[in-house]
Amino acid sequence: MARPRHALITGASRGIGAAIAQRLATDGFKLTLLGRSLPALQVLAASLPAACEAHAVAGDVADAAQVATAFAAARERHGAVQVLINNAGQAATAPLHRTDDALWAQMLAVNLTGTFLCTRAALPGMLAARAGRIVNVASTAGQRGYAYCSAYAAAKHGVIGLTRSLALEVATQGITVNAVCPGFTDTDIVASSVQKIVQKTGRSEAEAMAEFTRHNPQGRLVQPDEVAAMVTWLCSDAAASVHGQSLSVSGGETM
Repeated sequence: MARPRHALITGASRGIGAAIAQRLATDGFKLTLLGRSLPALQVLAASLPAACEAHAVAGDVADAAQVATAFAAARERHGAVQVLINNAGQAATAPLHRTDDALWAQMLAVNLTGTFLCTRAALPGMLAARAGRIVNVASTAGQRGYAYCSAYAAAKHGVIGLTRSLALEVATQGITVNAVCPGFTDTDIVASSVQKIVQKTGRSEAEAMAEFTRHNPQGRLVQPDEVAAMVTWLCSDAAASVHGQSLSVSGGETM
């Protein structure tokens, strides 16, 4: 496959998305950074190597019209999207009997529908070129599930199902489709969850953090750059035969 040069990353402004942007910029890709906060994206774009010509575009991945506008802007700047990283996501917790319609809809909209809409927008250009990479950032919640996050886990299971089905559709078209499934990662989402536990239970930060690190056999949080390294490899020529997979980056949690 001719090496793709234009990568679009959703949820790019922080955490795993920002780490992926830094990796792909170093690897020589032109970048479109998509997210809801344009100022944060612009700060990241300014920090990246000039050669990647990072282009910041504001948009909500769960809104079809905004996705269409964002992809049109991306194509105008760097041409067809050749690599799509569906990283945008949100996590919210609640027992199922307290999961209201709004929370359920929000988790599916951002985590699953957003992945679908962005993939649908990128796919025609990849099919025309008979080349492309799609990497969906799912979660170990999509491989095994966790208590008190049924909506989030259902959405991430959906992302893995979408990954597998699309992989079968495009297997002969020079496009690979894979999912990366991080365990609990050292991002703002986990930091916010730790603070909520502290506030609600009175436990110390260390005790609250232990609720997350206990799932990882290595006894630690995954680092964003570790996830980014896997994503970057999946975008490389070396990963041409890795297709339809859900690769866990979790310290052995899903063994």
